[in-house]
Amino acid sequence: MAQALAIDWPRILGTTIKILLLLFLAFALLRLGGAAIDRFLQERDRLGPMNGRRVKTLRTLLKSGFKYTIYFVTLVTVLNLFGVRVEAILAGAGVVGLAVGFGAQNLVRDVITGFFILLEDQFAVGDYITIAGVSGTVENMELRVTRLRDFSGQLHIVPNGQIKQVTNHSRGNLQALVDVGVAYEENLERVMTVLQEICEQVARDLADVIAEGPKVLGVVNFGQSDVVIRILAYTKPLQQWYVERELRRRIKDAFDREGIEIPYPRTVVLNMSGGEKNAQVSGW
Repeated sequence: MAQALAIDWPRILGTTIKILLLLFLAFALLRLGGAAIDRFLQERDRLGPMNGRRVKTLRTLLKSGFKYTIYFVTLVTVLNLFGVRVEAILAGAGVVGLAVGFGAQNLVRDVITGFFILLEDQFAVGDYITIAGVSGTVENMELRVTRLRDFSGQLHIVPNGQIKQVTNHSRGNLQALVDVGVAYEENLERVMTVLQEICEQVARDLADVIAEGPKVLGVVNFGQSDVVIRILAYTKPLQQWYVERELRRRIKDAFDREGIEIPYPRTVVLNMSGGEKNAQVSGW
């Protein structure tokens, strides 16, 4: 009885040392593998320049695949050290194996979708995209998940299998649209001349981010208290908001300088008394 309860300390110590050495080896392989992937991509870039975002995407995907492989091999080896035969478990799991198979479907779908996203170049690290109802800049793309950082700083982790549609805001020129409201009393020819001068100045000053325009399209709407004039430009990816802000700032400064009124909501009341009309104007 005492022999049965005796603890085999040499065996436990030997197994512990093997596990620690295995974990150290796995950590070293992860570091060396990451460095090798970085060096491989740098060598490819020297042979022929590659798209910077494509390089970042390939780097994250290769490191992700290598990481999961090391994790799997390490786990199987540790189980074998404890006498657990993983092959027997997988072969004779029965109902448990079937349940694991159904659960693994999502994992397989995520990995396959991630592979086709890379193959079809749907997006890359650094692109601003909309997927699964969220928008943000792609910070990291792995075989199973894609990580997005939105403008508020929140990190969204989206499984690749949930990506049904991709809207990429970083491919091709994007539209910058500014609608300007002026009072009905203003001379439209004069207003559009001032706006055209602003557009020409912006086109010169922001030539590095503007692909086409900006140009004054003309009157597009009659509001309750204003005439709406539209300005249109095409910009490089993710620069449309900056161009719109700069146009609005310069338009406000020019209108103040030229005395052109930007109307505010107001109500005109006609008071009929003794056959005479008295008009009263009040702002909101």
